Amino acid sequence: MELDTDIQTVAKGGFHCVLCDVSVPNQASLEDHLKGRKHQKLCSVRESRRAQEEHSVFVSGFQRGTSQQQLTDYFQRFGPVAEIIMDKDQGVYAIVQFGDKESLQGALAQPQHSMEGQRLRVKPREKKEFKYTPKKKQDVGKNPLNPELLCQVATVAEQMQRVVEVSELPESERRVRELLVAMLQEVFTEFFPECKILPFGSSVNSFGIRSCDLDLFLDLENTKSFQARAKSTAEQAGEGQSEDARSEDSILSDIDLATASPAEVLELVAAVLRRCVPGAHKVQVVSSARLPVVKFSHRELALQGDISINNRLAVRNTRFLQLCSALDNRLRPLVYTVRHWAKQKQLAGNPFGGGPLLNNYALTLLVIFYLQNRDPHVLPAVRLFKQMASKEEECVIEGWDCSFPSSPLAVPPSQNTEELGSLLAGFFSFYGQFDFAGSVISLREGRALPITDFLSVEEQQEAKEKEKKEEDEKEKEAAGGGSSPKVSPRLGPLNVLDPFELCHNVAGNLNERTQKSFLRECADAAKYCRSLQYQRKSAKGKVWGLVRLFSPRGRGQGAAEAERELVIDIPFKLVVLPESMRGQLRDAGDGFRQLWFGKVCRAVERVFREILKCDVTEGAEEEEDEERREEEKQAGAGDGPEAVNTAEWDPSATPVGPTEATEGRRKEQETNNNDCPQTAVSPKTCKTLKRPRLSREGTTSISPITKKQRLALGDRQSVTTWHGHVWHKVWAGRRKVRRDLLRTLQEHDRPEGGSVELETQVTERIATLEQEGEGVAVGGTAILEFALQARVLGATEDTKTELCFFPGEDTCGLFQDFFHFLESFLPRMTEKLLERAE
Repeated sequence: MELDTDIQTVAKGGFHCVLCDVSVPNQASLEDHLKGRKHQKLCSVRESRRAQEEHSVFVSGFQRGTSQQQLTDYFQRFGPVAEIIMDKDQGVYAIVQFGDKESLQGALAQPQHSMEGQRLRVKPREKKEFKYTPKKKQDVGKNPLNPELLCQVATVAEQMQRVVEVSELPESERRVRELLVAMLQEVFTEFFPECKILPFGSSVNSFGIRSCDLDLFLDLENTKSFQARAKSTAEQAGEGQSEDARSEDSILSDIDLATASPAEVLELVAAVLRRCVPGAHKVQVVSSARLPVVKFSHRELALQGDISINNRLAVRNTRFLQLCSALDNRLRPLVYTVRHWAKQKQLAGNPFGGGPLLNNYALTLLVIFYLQNRDPHVLPAVRLFKQMASKEEECVIEGWDCSFPSSPLAVPPSQNTEELGSLLAGFFSFYGQFDFAGSVISLREGRALPITDFLSVEEQQEAKEKEKKEEDEKEKEAAGGGSSPKVSPRLGPLNVLDPFELCHNVAGNLNERTQKSFLRECADAAKYCRSLQYQRKSAKGKVWGLVRLFSPRGRGQGAAEAERELVIDIPFKLVVLPESMRGQLRDAGDGFRQLWFGKVCRAVERVFREILKCDVTEGAEEEEDEERREEEKQAGAGDGPEAVNTAEWDPSATPVGPTEATEGRRKEQETNNNDCPQTAVSPKTCKTLKRPRLSREGTTSISPITKKQRLALGDRQSVTTWHGHVWHKVWAGRRKVRRDLLRTLQEHDRPEGGSVELETQVTERIATLEQEGEGVAVGGTAILEFALQARVLGATEDTKTELCFFPGEDTCGLFQDFFHFLESFLPRMTEKLLERAE
């Protein structure tokens, strides 16, 4: 491919696109970049700018206050004028763009221009080189706290109090917000009589931070009653009085609040903000949100806010957080510290809004849940608050029980006397070992609920009956209003239920990467909190306590450790499992991990056998395995689920090519796997491998797998081992082969049902190319030999299947490339196969 002027070759290999300021490693990536949306869009913008420059002239010398229309009228004598761009602030120059080049040449050919007695200077527009300038990003993770000041105080508790002082909403800003709410109340009352503007969220829940958004709820229930009374009065008095009623209620005469849709009401709210609220601008109706709102900004106060009309639960949640804050003065320092820590670790605080990061509300609930699980507890479970509430304090909103006492005096004080530094360390330890994938955090119950409680199976024959029952229940709930709606929350990698709206997962936006990062960062923070650098002030003036805890995480940390261990994780994901499998897991109860692990093992084996066309044999199971395990237990060689037998794996003992015995064993295993009942734990429980030792030939050793707390599945842990051979470089050039394969297939001939069939064909094409000599093979023998061990982890940590790889002889140094390919390919294909599992 001939390179254009935008592409430069890099000395160390690869290419650099000057237009987009992007570097790519090879020719294939360059082709993809040139066809990408960003490059094509910038090329289009550049061509448009060049066309504008070629059709424009620069004009100056006219009087201040000259309008665009005056300039248009003057220059239209030379031809059609497409656009006039003026310097509005100074009024000293303008850019006149003509519709064609002939008009431009006519204007430039005239030796002298004069308009309203003023001599104009007209010259060709200066041509500037187009350069892409990305939007300026905010400094993510910038630390507003002064580390020197934090290091000067005596204890971690004092450091946490300093975090609160620096971060909390100042009293002056709080008063300004109160004045704005009062002004909005006055304006909206003119258009929506008897309405109420109620602030909620960070501004008033005692956990506000500087410059946080102002969340407002427009309560129109009284306005609806007012409108109904006005209509009734008008009908009784006759048409003449109806006009008078409309004059008092002009904006409501065009809409019936009782029947209007939320979108129609929000448009009215937006109109009031635009026309009648001084300083309000950038008013926008966001109807696509979970709860539609009207967003706005206030120019003088430099404040952003939003108004909703159906968010009564949020107001109640705000009152609940106020109560929790008043119950124990340790809650606010903990919440502010955890929030700042999460922002520094890039787990929260997305400056651009949205995204798979934790929001402040979710972090606050995580802190409260942790305090509910201290011994003794700092805060009680939410369900216990109902027992402390009086009859007048009972509250049901949208079918959800939101009862709790209005005064903290009604709640017995906590017997927990831990100091702040200890509680913070306990927070990280608590969540550093938490099983997020297998649990749902419930503040109402004050404990983690098993995720199997939220799995549901609807049999085809009972579907209609269940739908009818659900409709009947909804009608009863609408009539009585006292029972909670039976709606399941949206589950994800991290599940935190709202204290009252139990169908709302406040962390539902998180993806698997953020959840893993949160788990890892909590574990690292817990380890640091056990050190003297956290607990004691440095006598030598070194940083200590929260300062080191708040240090932003460097790139590549944690990932390098995973690569050294050669471990690939397949997490438990509920969303990818078919409905039938969810039912089996639900019926399995606490043993759902065993059942899921067995299905993952079969899917992993299928990926290697059927998709990557590797020769994979399962490790032999020794007859005396159980007896030896029991002897080791009695002898003290093992304790609990971590007691695992080991045996040396000799790669030379495994045949290089597929033999008749191997093929026979493979068919036997496939038959066994297909006949395996759905409730099986795993294909087999096999012995694990010792890490290869350093041999005289120079084989490098692999670091041992880090010991972790694991779930005891019965009396022993489920472990499965395979030995494998890779006959072709299934990872080399795979992207190009896939692209070429898709080009050769017609639309109706392309593989269906996801990427499994396609990836299988890609592997077959790679094997064919290597056999034909177009690819790279090594002497016709197996390129790589490896062993793979699978085990299930859970209970005290995230539920997942851990795949540990052990390379055999690797004289060509290819295993790292193969493993790097598997890191993304193996989990993705395993999930695809699990989606199809019956």
